[in-house]
Amino acid sequence: MKVRIVSLCIFLLCIPALCVAGIVFFRERSVSFVCTGVVLVMLAGYFYVYEKKSSPAWELVIIALMSAMSVLGRIVFAFLPSLKPCSAIIILTAVYFGRETGFMVGAFTALVSNFYFGQGSWTPFQMLAWGLTGYFAGMLGRWLSNNRILLLLYSAVIGVFFSLLMDIYSCLWMDGKVVLSRYLVLISSAAWVTVSYAVSNVVFTALFMEPFGRIFKRLCTKYAIGLYIPEASKQKQEARN
Repeated sequence: MKVRIVSLCIFLLCIPALCVAGIVFFRERSVSFVCTGVVLVMLAGYFYVYEKKSSPAWELVIIALMSAMSVLGRIVFAFLPSLKPCSAIIILTAVYFGRETGFMVGAFTALVSNFYFGQGSWTPFQMLAWGLTGYFAGMLGRWLSNNRILLLLYSAVIGVFFSLLMDIYSCLWMDGKVVLSRYLVLISSAAWVTVSYAVSNVVFTALFMEPFGRIFKRLCTKYAIGLYIPEASKQKQEARN
């Protein structure tokens, strides 16, 4: 609790400081500076809270393993810009192991893979977008793990969300602020990328949900970890209640 309070105080102090620094030093590009700064502060705050809490060893192993797999998948499919298995891996990891694990895998996917693709001002936005992809999947994990149609629908919707968020970044760094007309032009001009990315998410999720789900369920059952609860355990819990 103390760690969360400290991180919240730092976050609330950093935002006004970033606004002032942006206006004083960057002037016409103050909005883009402030937005990027806020994204960095959000990521730093989340990492700080996660680092301070006591994380089980299995969670760190899952984060490392699935992040490596997601990064490898992005690099292997580098020749197809809009076809990537990253989101599917992040989503399935979050569904079975929780929102915090999903967020960390998503954030590390962007950070680590960009050492190959190139680091830049877009990296924090990619970290946030993929992190939230895993975080929301973890929040909805109870429903997504039991409904394949809902899982595929989520994969498509989150693909559109990722593209729309990255279009905001593009608009910020073109104009120094979010201009609605420019944003709409970016969305329309990149519509095929958004659609192909959403379709890619659905395709890879459909391919991975069975083998990954089987492995993840076995891990959760054998070592009593993650979010998955076997049917036998559910029936025992219902009987007790």
